[in-house]
Amino acid sequence: MASTRPLIIGHRGAPGYLPEHTRSSYLRAISDGVDAVEPDVVLTQDGVLVVRHESEIGATTDVADRPEFADRRTTRLIDGESVTGFFTLDFTWGELSTLRCRERIPALRPSSAGHDDREPMLRLRDVLALARSGGVGVVLEIKHAASFDRLGFDMAALVRDELRDAGWADDPALVIESFEPLVLARLRAGGIRIPLVQLLEATGAPWDLRERDGADAATWASMLAPDGLRRLREEVDGISPDKRMILDPDRLGRVRGPAAFVAAAQESGLRVFTWTCRPENAFLTRAFRRPGGPAAFGDWQGEWAVLRAAGLDGVFVDHPDLGVGFFG
Repeated sequence: MASTRPLIIGHRGAPGYLPEHTRSSYLRAISDGVDAVEPDVVLTQDGVLVVRHESEIGATTDVADRPEFADRRTTRLIDGESVTGFFTLDFTWGELSTLRCRERIPALRPSSAGHDDREPMLRLRDVLALARSGGVGVVLEIKHAASFDRLGFDMAALVRDELRDAGWADDPALVIESFEPLVLARLRAGGIRIPLVQLLEATGAPWDLRERDGADAATWASMLAPDGLRRLREEVDGISPDKRMILDPDRLGRVRGPAAFVAAAQESGLRVFTWTCRPENAFLTRAFRRPGGPAAFGDWQGEWAVLRAAGLDGVFVDHPDLGVGFFG
């Protein structure tokens, strides 16, 4: 079990208050007292690592309203799914730097949406600089590695080189995570000694393993079985499951957690994080929702108390002040 309070990580900054992955969002998280911030990393046409929730940016920037980029709308195969929109890979960094960021879920977070179209996109190097100046760590998530690799971009090498150039390659305040085991394995093989964390979904299997192994791909659930945890311990330093896996609700939404795999993973030597602590009803398990609609805050303290009782090593939060106040 974790002996101290968990690492509190500003998930894409402070997106409960300001559009995610913006300078002001990261600065808000830092000023609210987080231990680390989490940028999601994707790639541009000219090989620049930028921070966006996904490579499709139609919902998080003003690109759809920019007539000069109308011809960039296209359909791409991303992680095995056909997606239509605007993709970072179809823009240079110079072009993307002219765009302005928007709230990704405005119906749930209208206050944040009030800050739309004010700030430009950031590169990974910009977030690293903000974290260094703010005295916090970075939990870096690599997105769509298999999809980028298929197009000729080696995300493991690009991330490794960027971290070395920025002076972060051996920084103890850095963690790298991904839903894709193969990119984490390539990072380790390439000499990265930074802690690596395997992200886990509540259902299904990693896309890169499905692409390689088909129906024989290891599932998320199998990774949390005793044999799976032993294999993970040989490959990574930690796991970060969807919080639903820790809460373990039954069919009626009644929480049964903390799930036993948390203690088993920690006993095996793995750190255990979870994503994502959010107070809105839309994101809470059924037992903790309250009247007022999806955007209203439910009994988030009740849900988070189960996570706190699990003795986690790290938690991702969208509202850093709430996370620091509750878990700190």
